[in-house]
Amino acid sequence: MNERTIFQQIIRAGLTAMLLCVLLLKMSANGFGQTTPQPRREQLLNGLAIQMWYRPSDPYVMLKLRVHSGAIFDLTGKAGTMAMLSDALFPDPATREYFTDELGGRLEVNSDYETLNIALTGRVESFERIVELLRTALVNTPLTVETVNSLRDARIKLSREMGISPALLADRAIAARLFGDYPYGRASSGTPDTLARIDRPDLMLARERFLNPNNSTLIIVGGVDEKRVLRTLRQLLGNWRRSDSVVPATFRQPDAPDTRPLIIDLPGAPAVEVRLAVRGLARSDNDAAAAQLLSLLARDRWQAALPELVKSPFFVRQEAHLLPGAFVLGASVSTSQAVNAVTSARAVLKSLATSSPAPAELEKARNEALAVFNKQLDDPATLANLWLDIETFKLPSIDEQQRAFARVTPADIQRVAAKLFPDASIATVAVGGATQLSTDLQRMGKVEIFGAAPAPETKKQAQPSRTP
Repeated sequence: MNERTIFQQIIRAGLTAMLLCVLLLKMSANGFGQTTPQPRREQLLNGLAIQMWYRPSDPYVMLKLRVHSGAIFDLTGKAGTMAMLSDALFPDPATREYFTDELGGRLEVNSDYETLNIALTGRVESFERIVELLRTALVNTPLTVETVNSLRDARIKLSREMGISPALLADRAIAARLFGDYPYGRASSGTPDTLARIDRPDLMLARERFLNPNNSTLIIVGGVDEKRVLRTLRQLLGNWRRSDSVVPATFRQPDAPDTRPLIIDLPGAPAVEVRLAVRGLARSDNDAAAAQLLSLLARDRWQAALPELVKSPFFVRQEAHLLPGAFVLGASVSTSQAVNAVTSARAVLKSLATSSPAPAELEKARNEALAVFNKQLDDPATLANLWLDIETFKLPSIDEQQRAFARVTPADIQRVAAKLFPDASIATVAVGGATQLSTDLQRMGKVEIFGAAPAPETKKQAQPSRTP
């Protein structure tokens, strides 16, 4: 081997080492090099899945229980049932005060389309008391007639107060326009009409079908060692009765959405709430990471196409669910800008579906998405939510979810955009003064005004028959 060959090998080895160092530094900066904590997994005999992360120096303990069933299982015409069931677990406000004043923590209960969640925190020395309170809520849920009536009245009052918001009205209208009677077309928290139909037997049925240990996951994070955790859980939650079977999330697919712009008249509104949406991907879809990056690219392009958006609230989001969700664009604009907002949004979606983004454009979106994702790893509470999401949506590991962002290419973005954004599938809603909106939006084609009677069809004059 001559000196020149040796020199070339040394140079090649040096370049390889340099490239490897650059790659490692980039991976570390993007969070790929991080090793996330892995909880210890156990399961009680009744099927309750348990994940534990022992933090010896933590003076507090956090419990997060997730029931893997939510509002998608609400009966037709009774939207808000699972939301009311979540209210019924701890109906007495004094319980929340007890967590704050006596246990030095807090109690939160909420529900959404796929889940019912209970979060409890308190001092380590109160761990057994916290589990005892949780057991009472799960095993002896207070569903008396008086309690149910009180919860229903409170929910109806809250729904009426929230229904005044034009933004919320637009969000609900676009969901109904996109999905119709499909579960995601209903308000997960219910409406005054649907809540009024819910009675005690409905809550008892929902509790019997869904509030069961073999349909739930419990995560415990904090300064309670694993032996103490398991001993307490077996003693207090071991007799929580399991169900014979877990109800699967199977529903008939919705019909194609009506693509005529829907106008909801709101006289005197200071701005117009505009929403455009197409049906999106499921949370577990292999292209979920690409769809999330696609939402960031669409947001930036929409703002570049309509600079006025920076002066008012606007968003682009991929609402991923257990079942296929929605890709939604929304903005609050002046009446004169409503048509521009709609046409520019449609143009952005078309551009993404017909051409690949520039590498620099994609890299910017990738870095932003990774920064948001990695920030969740720094807080035990949000990290626990990621662990729960893995169970609910059957997702890959946290490290694999990070790597999924790195694998997305410009061609992937265009392929997913072409799948999501066909012209014939875009639903549009505008909430504001109908008089001006109908005049402006009719330039784009036929429109529908909510609550207005359809225009009568013009009968064609009969032509005289011709005798051959």
